[in-house]
Amino acid sequence: MTPTRTLAVATVAAMLVALVGLPTRSAAQDTTKAQGVRIGLTYTQGTKPGVLITPIVGANSDSVREILARDLDFGDRVNPIKLDGGTPPTGALNYPLYAQQGALAVVQATLTAVGSLHVAVHDVVAARVMNVFDVALPNPPLGPEWRMALHGASDEVERVITEQRGIAQTRVAFERAGALWTVDSDGANAHVLPGTQAGLSPAWHPSGRYMAFCLLANDGQFIMLRDLVAGTSRRIPGHGASSNTPAFSPDGTTLVFSSGSDGFDIFTVSPFGKEAPQRLTVGRGSVINQQPSFSPDGRRVAFQSDRSGHAEVYIMDADGSNADLLTTSIGGEQPYRSNPDWSPDGRKVAFQSQINGVFQIMTINPRDRSVTALTSEGRNEDPSWAPDGRHLAFTSNRSGSQQLWVLDAESGRVRQLTRGEKARMAAWSPRLEAAR
Repeated sequence: MTPTRTLAVATVAAMLVALVGLPTRSAAQDTTKAQGVRIGLTYTQGTKPGVLITPIVGANSDSVREILARDLDFGDRVNPIKLDGGTPPTGALNYPLYAQQGALAVVQATLTAVGSLHVAVHDVVAARVMNVFDVALPNPPLGPEWRMALHGASDEVERVITEQRGIAQTRVAFERAGALWTVDSDGANAHVLPGTQAGLSPAWHPSGRYMAFCLLANDGQFIMLRDLVAGTSRRIPGHGASSNTPAFSPDGTTLVFSSGSDGFDIFTVSPFGKEAPQRLTVGRGSVINQQPSFSPDGRRVAFQSDRSGHAEVYIMDADGSNADLLTTSIGGEQPYRSNPDWSPDGRKVAFQSQINGVFQIMTINPRDRSVTALTSEGRNEDPSWAPDGRHLAFTSNRSGSQQLWVLDAESGRVRQLTRGEKARMAAWSPRLEAAR
């Protein structure tokens, strides 16, 4: 018997105001009396259900439809069907016709006179509405905030159909030309972040409002905390001449980073307090411990250390105890493993490993230490998980220039995220609709 998956869909809650430039999203206003009804969409497990987006009318309607389709495509969970031409359907939908076109769900979007997008998601097989919601689209049309609000609509459509919220309403921070930049998850709106010149190793706070980064200054190397809303920065106290590779705990109350002069150790500190940092590792001589990454429950930290004579990935308890070598099962004539990033679901740690002298992206399961190689083309480094625990941003030279790419760890699909000047050190944001 072919396995199927039945998805329960709840009503849409109001979205919060994002203080990093995201719009307010209104609660669902259902004019078809479907609000509050839980209806399941059934489709064959392991397949991507076809989702047809009907034509839209109004200013910038083609852009709206194109962005919705692209977001759903990049989510890798559904197969968007966007037929050319046609007019918006009126009255009852012709469900048998949409079924013939391969659709299990239909997205019917309407641009309203008050500047919002009214969305109805239909179950084609059941021939009824699954969910209805509204998203405010702020002025100016096609601007960064307008686009980010529309990405939120895409993510909600994906949640209604697959029970997994999409990642369109996110950004990726990175280093370019001596400053930090961000780019939307679809590759649009790449721009430099003010106040981050000479910045490296960006790290997002779970709220999306703050960013920690390493600042290269004339008198040393420091960790800075940038308020992306207020536009202010403060220096985090370190230990020694240099500090680098910051990372936040899942609850945002703790910042870990590497600091030292000759050797480097990992320290922890409150990002908003004035307390002195506390040491988590104790290296000897010139041993380097760096690149910490919290597990999603906040109880453990993965990090890179060369305490064995070469770089490997270790894990330890959040208080620095019980350090253990994680990458024990990987061989090679030139062992070098670094840049760990713990997945949001806790099941994998992504890292870069030197294979035949070239770095590739791999994952390891902390429980059974099973390893999966994700890349093999070109030089690939600095993996960073998306909030869905499925996609990774990473640096690669496969196009002939150092750029950011996005990998779907389940299907192996890869797409280029940045273009232009060299880009590196990706850091994927949290879902920004809840930034506060």
